[in-house]
Amino acid sequence: MTARAARPGFGELFTPKLVTILREHYALGDFKADALAGLTVAIVALPLSMAIAIASGVGPERGLYAAIVGGFVVSLLGGSRFQIGGPAGAFIVLVAATVAQHGVDGLLLATLLSGLILIAIGFLGLGTFIKYIPYPVTVGFTAGIAVIILASQLKDLLGLALAGPEPGPILPKLTALAGALPSANGAAMAVAAGVIAMILGLRRLRPGWPGMLIAVALAAAATAWLRLPVETIGSRFGGIPGALPAPHLPAISIDRIGAILPSALSFALLGGIESLLSAVVADSMTGRRHRSNCELVAQGAANIASALFGGICVTGTIARTATNVRSGARGPLAGMLHSLFLLGFMALAAPLARFIPLSALAGVLAVVAWNMAEKHEFAMLLRASRGDAVVLLTTFLLVVFRDLTEGILIGFGIGALLFLHRMAQSVEVDGSGLLVGEDRSDRDEPRTPYDAALAADRGVIVYRISGAFFFGAAGAVGAALDRIGAHPRAYVVDVSEVPLLDSSAAASLAGFARRAQRAGAAVFFAGARRPIRRLLLAHGVRPPLARFRSTVAAAVTEAGRSPPAGQDS
Repeated sequence: MTARAARPGFGELFTPKLVTILREHYALGDFKADALAGLTVAIVALPLSMAIAIASGVGPERGLYAAIVGGFVVSLLGGSRFQIGGPAGAFIVLVAATVAQHGVDGLLLATLLSGLILIAIGFLGLGTFIKYIPYPVTVGFTAGIAVIILASQLKDLLGLALAGPEPGPILPKLTALAGALPSANGAAMAVAAGVIAMILGLRRLRPGWPGMLIAVALAAAATAWLRLPVETIGSRFGGIPGALPAPHLPAISIDRIGAILPSALSFALLGGIESLLSAVVADSMTGRRHRSNCELVAQGAANIASALFGGICVTGTIARTATNVRSGARGPLAGMLHSLFLLGFMALAAPLARFIPLSALAGVLAVVAWNMAEKHEFAMLLRASRGDAVVLLTTFLLVVFRDLTEGILIGFGIGALLFLHRMAQSVEVDGSGLLVGEDRSDRDEPRTPYDAALAADRGVIVYRISGAFFFGAAGAVGAALDRIGAHPRAYVVDVSEVPLLDSSAAASLAGFARRAQRAGAAVFFAGARRPIRRLLLAHGVRPPLARFRSTVAAAVTEAGRSPPAGQDS
């Protein structure tokens, strides 16, 4: 008898990886490795957090608050050893739209509510299902986000001056930017081009150096020294504070929650997807395994904490998590130290941040968008199959031209329908009698043979169903069984190669048994596994309607001497 593995308990499923690490005799050498990795990631996160916040329509300090507070909580409570939390480029579109519609206070409330939703998703164990989103959907929405991020940075990349607010949808945005091209600022374009060139050059020549921070620092120095006529953090926002603000709740009311809830749901959906994708990337790089539902609970707590301190949405960030792994991190303390280093940088560099040109940060995000686009994967999926291409392009186009959440949901729906169609096509009904004398691999389980001639002489027809038999295939299998031309004494339906049966399929088989009974034929089901037999019984498939036997041979033998249907012995 095969022993079943014990199912992990609640405590095991939701124990943070930090506790796991400390139980493994965490040593001074591990702490040094985590400190170095945390410092490296903080250097990368400093300019990126400010750039993402500005692109989202809020002040740069709110990106730093999210990285410091939210990032610390993600590592403290998370189910991944290496996850780095903070603001992510994927949220730029949603955050900007929420700020435009509900203001910054509405954004903080949406972030807080999304945290509560993520905690509920985690404790309900739904994180497992988020991982089932098809790969073409993730590539499509990531590429779509990359296009939107790049479009959102064109104004600062070119130093354009718009007569009114910049439109949100991409087509009106591009139209407005095209009309403002005569106002392009040469100095801003030069700064942006220099930042992009330096980041890409250092990545090739000195990959271990923090190219983004070096490029932004040099751009700020050049702007201050040469007095370049470009917009800076100081001229638009007045600089950044040198410390965290006191925590406070945003304004809460039933009406505001109702208005904000759609944005909160979008934040939670995207945050859950992004964080689990990032954790999977870390697992693939290290050979470790994360706890998905524990990770979602940590992401929820991080968003609540970020909102209380005035920060924007927090999620697991793929690029910073990968940097953490490559820098030699040993555990979650690297992420916690990264947040503390960021807090120190903010305190020390706050007076200097006002010199940072917005075009320099736009250059940083242009590089981020280029890296996010997953160009090779996009091209590969277009060539892979027609179904994958449809899912990919549908998701991509909806994300770019309609709505991010709509793109994910519709792309997932199409992908699920295509999968069900493929699964349904894999179900076969074989009534050709090849069960006898069939060539089979020696590695296959031997099938108990039966005498086909004897079965035919006794008026018994044997049908074998193979494959996952579910609602997508129920109609086709039912039609195949209904096309039986002969009127035998009995039918034997071999379901030994059916690994999965759902209620639709069970109802289809029950309907076939009733039709056979009305025609005066007995019905036997052979080789039904316990879950399949239980479901058939629940649908009324029991004597005198039908009987169960362990093998086809036993069913054929009994069917040959069975009384007419409805007179069960």
